Amino acid sequence: MDYSQFLNMFPEATLMAILVIVFLTDFAFNNSAKKHNMLYAVTGLLMAAQIAACVVAEPAEAFGGLYVTSNAVNVMKIILTAGTLIVIIMAQPWLQRADVSNKEGEFYELVISTLLGMYMMMSSGHFLMFFLGLEMASVPMACLVAFDKLRKNSAEGAAKFILTATFSSGVMLYGISFIYGAVGTLYFEDVASLLYISPMTIMGLVFFFSGLGFKISLVPFHFWTADTYQGAPTAVTGYLSVISKGAASFTLMTILMKVFAPMVEYWEYLLYIVIVLSITIANLFAIRQKELKRFMAFSSISQAGYIMLAVVGNSAMSVSTLTYYVLVYVVANMSVFTVINIVEQKCGGKTKMDCYDGFYQTNPKLALLMTLALFSLAGIPPFAGMFSKFFVFMAAASQGSYFAYGVVFIALINTVVSLYYYLLIVKAMYIKTSDTPLETFKSDCNTRLALALCTAGILAVGVFSCVYDWIAAAAN
Repeated sequence: MDYSQFLNMFPEATLMAILVIVFLTDFAFNNSAKKHNMLYAVTGLLMAAQIAACVVAEPAEAFGGLYVTSNAVNVMKIILTAGTLIVIIMAQPWLQRADVSNKEGEFYELVISTLLGMYMMMSSGHFLMFFLGLEMASVPMACLVAFDKLRKNSAEGAAKFILTATFSSGVMLYGISFIYGAVGTLYFEDVASLLYISPMTIMGLVFFFSGLGFKISLVPFHFWTADTYQGAPTAVTGYLSVISKGAASFTLMTILMKVFAPMVEYWEYLLYIVIVLSITIANLFAIRQKELKRFMAFSSISQAGYIMLAVVGNSAMSVSTLTYYVLVYVVANMSVFTVINIVEQKCGGKTKMDCYDGFYQTNPKLALLMTLALFSLAGIPPFAGMFSKFFVFMAAASQGSYFAYGVVFIALINTVVSLYYYLLIVKAMYIKTSDTPLETFKSDCNTRLALALCTAGILAVGVFSCVYDWIAAAAN
């Protein structure tokens, strides 16, 4: 075997090197404040270097087509790595807790391991490589969900996550076996050229879609989401809601458009149904939530529906639109979770929505930044979320069918519903009052940095068209 082909996997190779360096750093120091500072510094610098590695990476192929990457994939890797760096920064107040501080190295190693799995999943050119990357991302994620082992909800959320992940992986493998039985190969390019419409291939498509639908939290594969988001540590919930979802959405889009292109009329109708159910049902359940992390879980299910709406267009515009939407979603959602995390750490684990009554009176800056993020998620101009939703609607409408127009219309109506429930939090912070409001506290430097990065993204990504132009150039 020609081991020099590993050089074509430059982003993955450098991320693997980062994993080894972080492990050795964790092993070299005893439990102390020095270890915390060293681990944080090493991990932060290396993840920043990883973004640079993805920037300079060129489209490449390795191992006979098992590994295939492109400019669009590299752009998505940059976005997900930047989101992971924000997660590492915002997690610092939680990682300094006495019951977690001695496991800080393990947290970084698990996060990097899941990111490496997502890299492999997005760059796969073969169903076996894709499945290995998917499991590389899923198994460490279950450990992250259960990381706060002293909390019963954390173990419960991890159990539901891993059991549902195991079942969905089995269903997906069953679907892949149907595809292999029909065409006799698992290479994406060969499958696309040999695929034909038959009951076997249709069942393979449905089972494969169901497996990835779980990873993205699309309805009706979403039942694990609320309990897992509530039970997991808030930093892990943020990572699960944006990074994992973004990688799985991009991969599903790529495989549907390239591998299942001969069956486009079948998977488009499947997408229509799933998108409408995801956006509508998630919005209705979000209105009823009283716990903020469960609220954000249903919000993420709805956002997953909007993300997949870009795929309906089935064109180069779909790739750039989905990537842009993920970028905007990363900065807006991570801003909300950063505020939830610092409030949870400073105020005794409070995550109920009514705890935020009068939040503006005691912590006006945090309330303002959270409001900007919620407005972006709702798609209110001039924030970046409005532009991302506009491009998604335009990409879906470009398909030109009455079904596509109908789905876009339903999504537009649901945008109004989502605005209502996002404003419920704004109302609690600015209008409602409480006899026992959250105390006034000062955010640490890491929280400020994470919020500054996210808020800059919310304000700048939508204003400067060069960001979308960069993504669109990579997609073409």
